[in-house]
Amino acid sequence: MEQKNRIADKLQNTFIAFMVIGCLVLGCGIGFIVWDIYVPGIITASLGAVLLLTTIIYYRVTKKQILKDMLDFSMAYKHVQNDFIYNLEIPYAILDKRGKMIWCNGSFKELKNYNAAVNGVENLFPDITMDKLPVKQSQITEYITYDESYYRIKVKKIELNRNNDKDVADMHEVDEKTNEYIMALYLFDETRLRTYSKENQEQKLVCGIVYIDNYDDVLDSTDEEKKTMLAAVIERDITRYFGGYDAILNRIENDRFMFVMQKKNLKSLMDNKFSLLDEVRELNMGNSIEVTLSIGVGAEGATYAQTQEWARNAIDLALGRGGDQAVIKEKDNISYYGGRAKQVQKNTRVRARVKAHALRQLLETKDKVIIMGHKTGDMDSLGAAVGVSRAVRVLGKKPYIIFNEVTKSVRPFLDNLKNEQGSEPDMFIGNDKALQLMDDKTAVVVVDVNKAEMTECPELLERSKATVLLDHHRQSKDSIEDAVLSYVEPFASSTVEMVIDILIYIDEKVRPSHEEANTMYAGLMVDTNNFVSRTTARTFEAAAYLKNCGADITNVRKLLSDDLDTVLAKAKAVETTELFDREYAFAVCSSDDVPDPTVIGAQAANELLEIAGVKASFVFTDVDDRIFVSARSMGDINVQLVMEKFGGGGHSTMAGAQLKDMSVEAAMANVKMELRRMKNEGEI
Repeated sequence: MEQKNRIADKLQNTFIAFMVIGCLVLGCGIGFIVWDIYVPGIITASLGAVLLLTTIIYYRVTKKQILKDMLDFSMAYKHVQNDFIYNLEIPYAILDKRGKMIWCNGSFKELKNYNAAVNGVENLFPDITMDKLPVKQSQITEYITYDESYYRIKVKKIELNRNNDKDVADMHEVDEKTNEYIMALYLFDETRLRTYSKENQEQKLVCGIVYIDNYDDVLDSTDEEKKTMLAAVIERDITRYFGGYDAILNRIENDRFMFVMQKKNLKSLMDNKFSLLDEVRELNMGNSIEVTLSIGVGAEGATYAQTQEWARNAIDLALGRGGDQAVIKEKDNISYYGGRAKQVQKNTRVRARVKAHALRQLLETKDKVIIMGHKTGDMDSLGAAVGVSRAVRVLGKKPYIIFNEVTKSVRPFLDNLKNEQGSEPDMFIGNDKALQLMDDKTAVVVVDVNKAEMTECPELLERSKATVLLDHHRQSKDSIEDAVLSYVEPFASSTVEMVIDILIYIDEKVRPSHEEANTMYAGLMVDTNNFVSRTTARTFEAAAYLKNCGADITNVRKLLSDDLDTVLAKAKAVETTELFDREYAFAVCSSDDVPDPTVIGAQAANELLEIAGVKASFVFTDVDDRIFVSARSMGDINVQLVMEKFGGGGHSTMAGAQLKDMSVEAAMANVKMELRRMKNEGEI
């Protein structure tokens, strides 16, 4: 009845409008007659009278029929509208501001577990809680899994206007005194779209490169009659392995393969942790050297060319970490697998000669060179920096070394360098001075570290256009990537050893001074634990080179000797030792009234390896609200893989990490848990 009255009012207002127009036209005609404009006046007045009379007669005769027709149309329209919403294939519901269902259409009622008695949306969809409903915002979109299907839920806030008609209010009684707004909920089934999207992702191609790390060395270690057979077996195993994952494999060099495969098969490779690495390592056909592979995989590139480039980056990273592992680069994510084999020295020095030649060419184009290592520099960092500075001076350039924090063990060598006759007193500088010196004609050489945030002055790298990286630590995903020259050799005992190889080839006139030789020799001794760990023939050749340059070994040992407080602090740390799983030694180094506690912790970790049966040691030091972990091993355990799990890194037998926001006890518990997991899953 109310709707009928509204339509009648609208119809009456329409006819009144026509009557007003007729009156106006009649008035105009009368006006023309009064002003003696008879003919136009009579015509206008007649038209006005006819319009007025016709409107009145038509209104009286057809009023009921017009009203009936308009009402029938309105009712039919509303019925069609309501029927359309109710039968809409998209589940649709109306909620009050408390999340209770006021009304829902047929498709919504067909949902599994729908019950009219359970009218709270949170009861039907537990993921759509009250705090997610649009209270301040106009609408929200959520994605949920319901009845083994994937849905996109859209909830839109609708402000109630009591002055206007609301068809929704006609569907169900709404208490307007307590509801200032209602919410419309739409449920879109995107299961099929998600399935197609997943299939599309799984069918994308990934690119990979397989590199035989020591192909020539392995063949050289094999009897002549078995070389061809060994090479064929290696190729057969690689081909068979990737063929099992429906990959296309092509040999591009004697020691290098390239493959493409669907991404869905890459997950299987990751699940079995690239078992090919272990399979080829077990090959024994008279070869005295184990066969090891490096695998680099690129995935999710915007183009196939980018995917291939990522594969190249991944294989470079795998080789930079020492080989015998697989690296997957997927957008910003990098994953590592393997890396358990002992690193083997490369017999050739060709790479060192090539890098030395490239370094010389670069330095000759610069006016000055800034050299820096890692924060809280140690003897290897200082020794390598000093060695590079000698090469820079021989080339007629000005060297500067950034050294901010001087530890107790480093200070005597640094003082001797500054006091040596012919030394340059302004060579050692701080960060501020380095940033002032930086310009386009300055090269930056980073030694003994490959992570930008761990260098003495990370800001310097952001400004540098010519960065050189020299390091013996295994690379990680956040290693310096924009270096114009990168020389990373994880098998090297120290960065000093690498620098000496470069000095030999960069210029025959390069010869370190007496104190420089002492400093570099100290770096060799510290990083090899007095020539016990990770030494090779090249390590002793480097030591012999420094001895010929005037290194005083006795004096070096005196300068490296510890005072009584340091010895007692180290003994106190060793006293706290506990064994975990009977093969891992854990200890705590106190930082109270102890100079250089992290250095003492590292020395204590070395001593713990003397315990029979211990394969790895971990010493924890609490300094400035950070837990410093020093990890060491005799080669059976790759501690670098363990420390990487905690954001650290280093070398396979010497690594470390820094843990924040936890106690020493919590840090020890986390490392133990990770050790057990990695051991159970075969990662170490």
